[in-house]
Amino acid sequence: MIDLYTWTTPNGRKVSILLEELGVPYTAKAIDITKDEQFAPDFLKIAPNNRIPAIVDHDTGMHLMETGAIMMYLAKKYDRFQVDGDEYWRMVEWLMWQMGGMGPMLGQVHHFVKYNAGKSEYAEQRYSKEARRLYKVLNTRLQDREFIVGEGTGTYTIADMAIWPWVSRHDWQQIDLAEFPNVRTWYNTIAQRPAVQRGYHVPKYVTDIPTA
Repeated sequence: MIDLYTWTTPNGRKVSILLEELGVPYTAKAIDITKDEQFAPDFLKIAPNNRIPAIVDHDTGMHLMETGAIMMYLAKKYDRFQVDGDEYWRMVEWLMWQMGGMGPMLGQVHHFVKYNAGKSEYAEQRYSKEARRLYKVLNTRLQDREFIVGEGTGTYTIADMAIWPWVSRHDWQQIDLAEFPNVRTWYNTIAQRPAVQRGYHVPKYVTDIPTA
């Protein structure tokens, strides 16, 4: 049994989507970051960086923070949603791209464009420009590919699951996915997956999955 400590954010949804795709038993434990619950001492023991999500795997005693580590751990444990050979490192490459680029940069767009509009024109322009660049990179990668990594048209992996929840907030980023048709097709394909639809609403329903 796995305990998932999470909230309704793109980072939280990455792991709940993966757990739903795996179909393994888990318990979702809500950590309401709007109430600073991530700073509670008990949570700090599991996630020293005070960030969601985190997991405790009661089968092994392992506890992990950081989505990339969690997703790689679960994919390896259950031997699913990853690829072999050189493509494995391509998967890691795009997972790192999300964690080091798309996630942090889009997070800044959310902060300056959605929540603090008008406070810093420089920041709004800087991060919005970078967001569009990142969407262009992803759009190019998805040219003639159904999924991000894997031979041929690609294989659905944790790389897709890591990136998709950030794209699901395209409206927060003032991004029209019609401008990035390959991303739009990929986004809609994944949005139709039942496990994604379930995982999106963990630990609670907030809104429907945004349309594109």
